[in-house]
Amino acid sequence: MARLLGVTVLLCMADALHAFAIEEKDDIFKRTACPAFLLFENAAYLADMTFELPCNCKPEEVTSVVWYFQKDEGSHQTTVLTDFAGTMVVDSGHIHVGSDVLKRFSIRMFSLIVFRAQAGDSGLYLCGTKKGDFFYGYDVDVQPTKRITVAFVDRGQHAQKDYTRKVFSLFTTFWDWTKCDRCGVRGEQRRIGLCYVRSSQLHPRYRTAVPNVTSCGSKAVPALFHHPGRLRRPEVVIRSCLTPCLKEEVPEEGVRAISNIISKLGQKPWQPPIPTQLHKHPAGSGLVIACPRARPEHAVAWDKGSVRLYRSHYLLGVNRSMRIFIDHGNHLHILRVRLSDRGTYYCWREGELVAGFRLSISYESQRKRTLDDPETMYAIKTILTSYVLITIIFLGIHLCRCCRQLFWLFSGQVLQSC
Repeated sequence: MARLLGVTVLLCMADALHAFAIEEKDDIFKRTACPAFLLFENAAYLADMTFELPCNCKPEEVTSVVWYFQKDEGSHQTTVLTDFAGTMVVDSGHIHVGSDVLKRFSIRMFSLIVFRAQAGDSGLYLCGTKKGDFFYGYDVDVQPTKRITVAFVDRGQHAQKDYTRKVFSLFTTFWDWTKCDRCGVRGEQRRIGLCYVRSSQLHPRYRTAVPNVTSCGSKAVPALFHHPGRLRRPEVVIRSCLTPCLKEEVPEEGVRAISNIISKLGQKPWQPPIPTQLHKHPAGSGLVIACPRARPEHAVAWDKGSVRLYRSHYLLGVNRSMRIFIDHGNHLHILRVRLSDRGTYYCWREGELVAGFRLSISYESQRKRTLDDPETMYAIKTILTSYVLITIIFLGIHLCRCCRQLFWLFSGQVLQSC
């Protein structure tokens, strides 16, 4: 009876705490007054990242919000994001059902979540109502990774120097170092840096954390600066690290001896006790492997068996002729898969070995080529480049012959006149 009474008291306390938490969340909106003049808060991210925009203020009577997206301030084309009937997107310009943007937006507890944002998602995001009343706004700058600058500390490389002009200066703001992506062996750490601009001529309607400082792709940057983001790229700095692994529970001596005997009798190589996925892939086509539950800002590493695929050799952009590389979103790419690529690929996340990917290669007797195949695009590009070069050489030879004939003709006429 006493135990039952104690459980009842605990349940009542849990209900009271839950009600207090809800009331406390509601009080946040009561205490936070919406500005009389709508301002836009600056936020910068790297492409392929997932970010969340909270609606920091709203009237107490508003129970659901609508998010609006504009590419530029005052644009007549506005994308309306709402979750009245599930998450859906309504584009005022044109409605495209089943587009990629439909799968990348979500509204949860008045906050807008954008999954794997791209550079085209940069713009103004406004929190409001269906009637068009706006409460809060964001100036989002998604900086692309296509031309990102990479520096390796172990090689003595340094980040970009500040770019200074009369009315503005460009610099890089770095995030904290990630965790070591491996444990027990040599690993690597990354540090992401985004482009920022400092100027006293920024638009006053855009709010920044530091006065007169905003991201390079912000709408607060005047147009007369000629797009400073093109003058400076995002950066990523990589260095080596070594971190010990967390101690695991060691089995008893008898159990460990039996497992050693069984492993010796089986004569099989040791494999880590992690989930392993089997995949059969056709030879000649491309393959992209993603680490489970990993995001671009996480510390992720890849191994092929016992071979470490370090970013110092396999990062995208280190070598233009790379067939196997790791992109800045932590995905492993294999172009034109070969028989030698078969094996088990291991994924590390935040310094812990989390998954395996066992790859086997198959050959297709007849495979129809399409224009989207990397091999077809490469062949077309090679043929067109060769044709252009041959045309340039052909025209150059004929131009030289014509110039030579004109020279001799002009020389003959001069001699006859003399």
